[in-house]
Amino acid sequence: MAVDSKKMCSKNVLSSWPLILLLLSFHGTAARLNRFEWDSVIRLPTEPVDADSDEGGTRWAVLVAGSSGYGNYRHQADVCHAYQLLVKGGVKEENIVVFMYDDIAQNELNPRPGVIINHPQGPDVYAGVPKDYTGDSVTAENLYAVILGDKSKVKGGSGKVINSKAEDRIFIYYSDHGGPGVLGMPNMPYLYAMDFINVLKKKHASRGYKKMVIYVEACESGSIFEGIMPNNLNIYVTTASNAQENSWGTYCPGLDPAPPPEFITCLGDLYSVAWMEDSETHNLKRETVKEQYKSVKERTSNSNNYALGSHVMQYGDTNITDEKLYLYHGFNPATVNFPPHNGRLETKMEVVNQRDAELFFMWQLYKRLDHEAEKKRDILEKIAETVKHRNHLDGSVELVGVLLFGPEKGSSVLQSVRAPGLPLVDDWECLKSRVRVFETHCGSLTQYGMKHMRSFANICNNDISETSFEEACLKACGGYDVGLLHPSNGGYSA
Repeated sequence: MAVDSKKMCSKNVLSSWPLILLLLSFHGTAARLNRFEWDSVIRLPTEPVDADSDEGGTRWAVLVAGSSGYGNYRHQADVCHAYQLLVKGGVKEENIVVFMYDDIAQNELNPRPGVIINHPQGPDVYAGVPKDYTGDSVTAENLYAVILGDKSKVKGGSGKVINSKAEDRIFIYYSDHGGPGVLGMPNMPYLYAMDFINVLKKKHASRGYKKMVIYVEACESGSIFEGIMPNNLNIYVTTASNAQENSWGTYCPGLDPAPPPEFITCLGDLYSVAWMEDSETHNLKRETVKEQYKSVKERTSNSNNYALGSHVMQYGDTNITDEKLYLYHGFNPATVNFPPHNGRLETKMEVVNQRDAELFFMWQLYKRLDHEAEKKRDILEKIAETVKHRNHLDGSVELVGVLLFGPEKGSSVLQSVRAPGLPLVDDWECLKSRVRVFETHCGSLTQYGMKHMRSFANICNNDISETSFEEACLKACGGYDVGLLHPSNGGYSA
């Protein structure tokens, strides 16, 4: 999908944010797609297209938006767009399982009721998307059951699962917030890395596929696979970021490229739109998985400006990257004669940190309520509460570190990053238990607080007992009223 070049927005584009100027900072950067590969053989649009693959078998796909709320519009938009891309490529609807909360299209804040877009000039990507698992059915447990093809374990939803066979290929795409070792879900608990890897191992042991490709959009998404993803499962993974950096929202209000003026939230995510716009502008019977990885890696880096971009990573069986993309995304006959440099993008992508997108959205809403004083006060109060809880989480984790390791070492121990190739934590059950203890005394981590998972992991890696940790949490959070943010209301993150 070609996007016209525009001048970059001013670096002080957020100068209108007097109340939260110190919280957020957004800048514009340039990114471009790689050159298209040229195939000297011109095929006519009427040329027969393989029903599935050159080697038999069936294509399957699982698409997951792990968030809810209009401020997270972009995640469901990403997933709906991915669905449309796969269907145009000939992947059968009955072989695609979609997880999304489904509270965006008909949301009262949506300026186009019943419509979701993923690009400023893009079409509706919501129409026809199956409602397999929505609302309370969007859970990590249901996702695991779907991947394993185990209908008996599914609770709610359509009951559709991946009934794949040994000769089939599977594509999994996830878009949401993340943190070290975890991916978000709109219903607790979160998806933890080792649990997900164990599901993939079970799927492999059951001979339930030939090969699998997984794309993950989330902050610190590399940490889901770093040090624990085997390379002998016939699974290839790419992630939007490495194990210790953010991913980015894009097509955001006031930034360049900007969404239509009536939108107050970001339409997409940088890594996600990079791979989908790449797939839409290439003949996928020519492009390999490796070529898309390189193209997406360049664009997601925002021209090697990693303060406003991220390192796209790869894990697992990299031999799969020599395969053509159509084996996973399908083949759209409309792309058969695309020239080698079709719609080459010179796009300047201004971005929003995934974790700051929530405040960014609330501020956009606040600015639009000029003639509704009561609603404006409510939004300002919500902004204040959100900032207060963020500060509480940050301060509490820091104080826990001081209480456990002393003022000289507390911060450095909690923030230490293990050497590449090592997992985030040695004992994943310890990590989960420490999260539950912290949330009991200090309140829900929320999608923002997921960033502190590395601190809890390092507490486990340093053999701090649960008793000592709980005592520190009690001292750090004693007297703080978490109110509705107590996990007894929304559930524990672990």
